[in-house]
Amino acid sequence: MSSILLAVVIGAAFGAVLDRVGASNPNAINRMLNLTDLRLAKSILLAIGTGSVLMFGGQMLGLVEVGHMSVKTAYAGVFLGGLMLGAGWAASGYCPGTGVVALASGRKDALFFVAGGLLGAAAYMLSYPAWKASGLLDKIAGGAVTLGTVPGSRYEGLTALPGDILGLVLGLGFVALAFALPERLVRREATQTAPAE
Repeated sequence: MSSILLAVVIGAAFGAVLDRVGASNPNAINRMLNLTDLRLAKSILLAIGTGSVLMFGGQMLGLVEVGHMSVKTAYAGVFLGGLMLGAGWAASGYCPGTGVVALASGRKDALFFVAGGLLGAAAYMLSYPAWKASGLLDKIAGGAVTLGTVPGSRYEGLTALPGDILGLVLGLGFVALAFALPERLVRREATQTAPAE
């Protein structure tokens, strides 16, 4: 029961942060995707980088148990699903997490997004045998693998590079990119009002 309460508290805190940085606002998402306002992208890069540094640095110092690391299985369907998710994110301005946060913050359009996501999940469950038979769910490169070998983990590395150092370096790279990225790459078009006749 305490683990469920902890998950609820962490989830609520994460949702509050998502809402605070503007991730539950589809207009902010669209501005990020059309490169006119990258503040949200900078926040995302900073969060990923900081999380990586804390996790892999903590593992190297013995503060984080390697056994808690979870790696999802890689298969071709993940790439197809990623393309579909990206297209849906660009079209709606929501991804699954931000859609739920937007719904919790009272956005009515998010209700339709969440309902559509649940219907899509139900359709996938009903058609799962066909997807399984298609080969899109077959493992790639052994399935659950990491880029580098992490000492003490149950996952194989694709390379012999030390995975904890690789994770630390990549995390620091994301943090550096978050600070180096400008607030916009494309200028916003100034809205011009036609003179009254």
